[in-house]
Amino acid sequence: MGIIKEFKEFAVKGNGVDLAVGIIIGAAFGKIVSSLVADVVMPPIGLLLSGVDFSDLAITLKAASEGAPAVVISYGKFLQTAVDFLLVAGAVFLLVKGINALRRQAEATPPPPPPAPSNEEVLLTEIRDLLRQR
Repeated sequence: MGIIKEFKEFAVKGNGVDLAVGIIIGAAFGKIVSSLVADVVMPPIGLLLSGVDFSDLAITLKAASEGAPAVVISYGKFLQTAVDFLLVAGAVFLLVKGINALRRQAEATPPPPPPAPSNEEVLLTEIRDLLRQR
């Protein structure tokens, strides 16, 4: 019973819930960035490179024969994955940089001055000071 109780406390506490939320949001953000790279960024890059699709680039070491598939080094898939990684890393860097700038801006903003004391507080302070003098 002790282990089950401890697990429930862990799962319901902020640690487990925060971790789950972080993983779910991270997965969703990963899909968004992957779509950005594949659908928005890579087509213009492919156009600049005369329509070359990196994923189709390969070196054939041995041609396909009867029932045996070809032996190829698919370096294009590696290049595509490397470019995807660099673009994702750049997007995450810019996101973190923006968040840090907002955080610094919020920290640099001085807090508002405390509200002026009410008339009642001023009067009570004066009475207190007069009583101290006696």
